[in-house]
Amino acid sequence: MGSNLFNLKGRVALVTGGSRGLGKAMARGFAEHGARVMICSRSEEELEGAAAEIGEGLDSEIFYELVDMANRESVDQLADRALEVFGTIDILVNNAGMNQPQPIDEIEDEKWDTQMEVNLTSIMRLTRALVPAMKAQQWGRVIHISSVLGLGSKPARNAYSATKAALTGLAKASALDLGEHGITVNCICPGPFLTDMPMSLLSEMEKEAFASVTAMKRWGHPREMAGPAIFLASEAGSYVTGEMLVVDGGALARAL
Repeated sequence: MGSNLFNLKGRVALVTGGSRGLGKAMARGFAEHGARVMICSRSEEELEGAAAEIGEGLDSEIFYELVDMANRESVDQLADRALEVFGTIDILVNNAGMNQPQPIDEIEDEKWDTQMEVNLTSIMRLTRALVPAMKAQQWGRVIHISSVLGLGSKPARNAYSATKAALTGLAKASALDLGEHGITVNCICPGPFLTDMPMSLLSEMEKEAFASVTAMKRWGHPREMAGPAIFLASEAGSYVTGEMLVVDGGALARAL
């Protein structure tokens, strides 16, 4: 019975930003537990390579689609294509995001608007498009990838923190909308993980500082995000909704 709780055979998962980092790791975890998986990003070359890695040694089917999450038409086309291919999406992981740090008195409207579009509006649109099929089957899992920077922040992370905090509110409201239809909606709030985004933004001193504030004294590996995602995506998490699951190696356990 224990293993069946995490069984995703017969389920279909869509993971945005699935060609690298946390998205690819979660997609691999879903595939290992029997789900068919669709990943999407802006790079066909990256998608092709990621799909091969995710499906390596497994029987699960891996699909990929090009999408620009900053373009509303592209997001809508992704939803249409996913429904055309599968009929429904059982598990939606809204993982794609961007971070362009700017102090509050230096924020450029264009960069602010783009981050709001990618990190929040696209998530609303994709969820809105895919939820009706979940309601029709009376089962679904929606997982927004927020951040510990939606619970606290760092200097110049104004737009990023605002969008990640907004996702937690969106999840709570949507959980109330959808709970009676057998659909759960939750946020995962990652802390320091070894992915391209923080590695490209942080100095070596900042990277060391991030590691030092965790209880584990290290950065997380993307593979360590698969377990929390599988929990929320499976029957194991069937009575968990409207919640934030913090996966940060104990960083927020520290008071000072």
